Amino acid sequence: MSDSRIMEQLNSVIANHPIDEVLVALPMDKYGSLVETIVHECEEQGIIVRVRTGMSRLQIARSSMDELEGVPVMTFQSGPPDSWQLIMKRGIDILGSVALLVALAPLFALVMLLIRLESQGSIFFAQERIGLNKRRFRMLKFRTMVDGADRLQHMLEGLNEADGPVFKIKKDPRITRVGKILRRFSIDEFPQLINVLLGDMSLVGPRPLPVRDVERIDIRWQKRRFSIKPGLTCLWQVSGRSDIGFNEWVRLDLDYIDRWSLGLDLLILLKTIPAVFKGPGAY
Repeated sequence: MSDSRIMEQLNSVIANHPIDEVLVALPMDKYGSLVETIVHECEEQGIIVRVRTGMSRLQIARSSMDELEGVPVMTFQSGPPDSWQLIMKRGIDILGSVALLVALAPLFALVMLLIRLESQGSIFFAQERIGLNKRRFRMLKFRTMVDGADRLQHMLEGLNEADGPVFKIKKDPRITRVGKILRRFSIDEFPQLINVLLGDMSLVGPRPLPVRDVERIDIRWQKRRFSIKPGLTCLWQVSGRSDIGFNEWVRLDLDYIDRWSLGLDLLILLKTIPAVFKGPGAY
């Protein structure tokens, strides 16, 4: 099989399936160029790669020696490595989401009542979104649009005001009166604390995109944003939010991934509170 055919099949698998890691066991003396191409393709999208030899000229990923079932391998990883800080991040997510869900319970009850009084339909809106390593999950929000609004989106595609693959209309005709208030202060996003508690999301991380948007991303380096768990808020929310273009949005996400630390998470959480009152809700 030719190198180009191998890369074609690999790219097809990466594009259509959740991939945590790629293991390359090809002999370097014969397939050195192909192995290097595979590593660079994967590091561009934030996918962990393990090979049985050293590699040079990496642009993003960090390399480390490892062992897989007794076989020495070299691991390349561009996302945050497993560490005690990631364990603490998950602990903070659990404690924070539980505390906020309890504290916001009266607000939840009020919002649920207002939504029910204004229009028929479900109180919550669940949409399939893309998470860590492109795994799909159901993200929860308070319903801010008329019932069945997602089925009407194809009729509004021509009114899309966002650049890149995303869809957004500032004065979306499907939004209800209560929905406008909920979006203004990002209250519609609060049910995602349940997603955080379940482990699909984190308090801080790149915003999870709908399946429709992800399928339209045709630039590989932008897919590296899926190498970390999505979150309620990130640098985008505190750096202009929906007023910035998609490319800059992704660059901020990648900057967060490259600079990630517990201190950065805390800083973003502190900056998110005033940002909520200055601009429109999160995507």
